[in-house]
Amino acid sequence: MSHEMIAMFMFSLMMLMLFTGQRVFAAIGGVAAVAALALWGTGGGEIPFSSAMKLMKWYPLLTLPMFVFMGYVLSESRIADDLYKMFHVWMGPVSGGLAIGTIGLMVLISAMNGLSVAGMAIGATIALPELLRRGYDKKMVTGVIQAGSSLGILVPPSVVLVLYAMIARQPVGQLWLAGIVPGLVMAGLFILYIYIRCRINPALGPVLPEDERQVRTGEKLRLLSAGLLPLAIFFAMMVPFVNGWTSLVESSAVGAVTAFMAAVLKGRMTRTVFENSVRQTLAISCMFMWIILAALGFGAVFDGLGAVRAIDSLFTDQLGLDPWTILILMQLSFLVMGTFLDDTAMLVIVAPLYVPLVHALGFDLVWYGVLYTITTQIAYMTPPFGYNLFLMRAMAPPEITLRDIYGSIAPFVLVMIAALVLIMAFPQLALWLPDYVYGK
Repeated sequence: MSHEMIAMFMFSLMMLMLFTGQRVFAAIGGVAAVAALALWGTGGGEIPFSSAMKLMKWYPLLTLPMFVFMGYVLSESRIADDLYKMFHVWMGPVSGGLAIGTIGLMVLISAMNGLSVAGMAIGATIALPELLRRGYDKKMVTGVIQAGSSLGILVPPSVVLVLYAMIARQPVGQLWLAGIVPGLVMAGLFILYIYIRCRINPALGPVLPEDERQVRTGEKLRLLSAGLLPLAIFFAMMVPFVNGWTSLVESSAVGAVTAFMAAVLKGRMTRTVFENSVRQTLAISCMFMWIILAALGFGAVFDGLGAVRAIDSLFTDQLGLDPWTILILMQLSFLVMGTFLDDTAMLVIVAPLYVPLVHALGFDLVWYGVLYTITTQIAYMTPPFGYNLFLMRAMAPPEITLRDIYGSIAPFVLVMIAALVLIMAFPQLALWLPDYVYGK
């Protein structure tokens, strides 16, 4: 059997295991281990061992538990409640203002957390009941929360971009900076869509009643200070890192300590909050480590087979496709995989194939990291089996049906596709800031 056929068999077997409900790391790592032993005998057993050693030597991996802990501390201590009160007061007089404020809330939560699931949980528990009580259209608000949560893996400190940086061997700092402008562009497009839609049909997002808008200026300013806390945490972490005063790991530690101290100073760091934050941090961090370990082993076997070179030759030499056509086909494959996989699983499955191929085609890997994050978010926000759709259904109240959730997401997916096309057409939207800061 040729090496190309072996590589195809490995990939097919892995996808079959995932379809049967096996854990992601077990499917990827198990196929890699069996293939290594079958190809190279007992010597193939060194592949998972060397992958484990490589993982343990990855100093930047320490950033993962730090960022995850930071996000869970801010979530469990309910600091996000203060943020929503701020948007409630300041944006209430505008048509669709609370929905626009929810997008702003999601941007700030993303800057504190880096995980889209956390943004979804906070939006569904804090914003969704309030929006429904205020008479907002249930399809509108459901779509707003799902779309806003997509910013979590794009705005720094994105945990997924950290994983991409490790697998693609790209600087985390540049990837974070590359995600800022696209993230803000996408948030701006969401806000523009909500504003125009609610201006055309005010019943979708009614303004607050007059009596609730009568808030003293002093109270407004006090609430505005709630928005300064996540920005303070963000700048305390990012400014030293961008200026070279701290390493990535040191900056992540600064972020975690700053978030912890903020919860303490607000009197919300209880024993329960601390225990829940630590438990969830440990669970998420271990999951990521197992997945990365499996991805490294799978990538090593694929590289040994020469599968990447074979695929590159198939697309460019035999099929005669140009680089942009190949890139678009790769993005479309994410949309298919997103029907049953989350963003991390998609990354570790295709990274051994796509990252070297993108580099061989002459595209910038930092720019491609941004395209990957946006495309995967689109992928599991689309029916029939979108990951975020079912997560939203689990968190939504009974009056919001799965049909409502499916119907809510279509306009926001179109907005995300528009943002993706913009970034593909104008790569400097993603590359300008890292180029400026790092002086490439």
